[in-house]
Amino acid sequence: MIDVNKLKVGVTFTEEGIPFKVMKYDFTKMGRGNATIKVKAKNLFNGSIVTKGFISGNMVEDITLDKKHLQYLYKDDEKAYFMDPVSFEQYEIPMTVLGDDVQFLVEGEKVWVLFWDEKILGVELAASVIMEITEAEPGARGNTVSNVLRPAKTASGLTVMVPLFINVGDKIKINTETGEYTARAN
Repeated sequence: MIDVNKLKVGVTFTEEGIPFKVMKYDFTKMGRGNATIKVKAKNLFNGSIVTKGFISGNMVEDITLDKKHLQYLYKDDEKAYFMDPVSFEQYEIPMTVLGDDVQFLVEGEKVWVLFWDEKILGVELAASVIMEITEAEPGARGNTVSNVLRPAKTASGLTVMVPLFINVGDKIKINTETGEYTARAN
């Protein structure tokens, strides 16, 4: 068991048999009574984000997730396929488990896959990924008064708003939390 005061960002816990990962932690103490802790947590079974409230001093069940560094191979309509680069064992992860995270996966790159009691819960993405632009609308010259953005598509199918100077074949850095362009990569 773990005290709810220790539910910081990234900590995993279970409630009623469902695993959660803390995305945001908020501590509030008003006057006399007990402090309240509000946690924005991601349900690791279905990917939904919920807000949970606790009173200071409550306990939740702590869990530890196993991580394996697997290589992303490819995806089809229903599953994504990963391989252990050491044992060459392959893993199939349903798209419903991966959710929107599949858009940030680059074929051939390694990613941390989360396991809990031999069940795959999803992937742990890096803070940012580098992806290549495969499609981009031509930019209109003269629109340089402000930061003008245009849609561009990456190899994974993700559409990102990028500046006019980004062209097809350029590599860009994308923030995986917001899905936004951050910089041009070399």
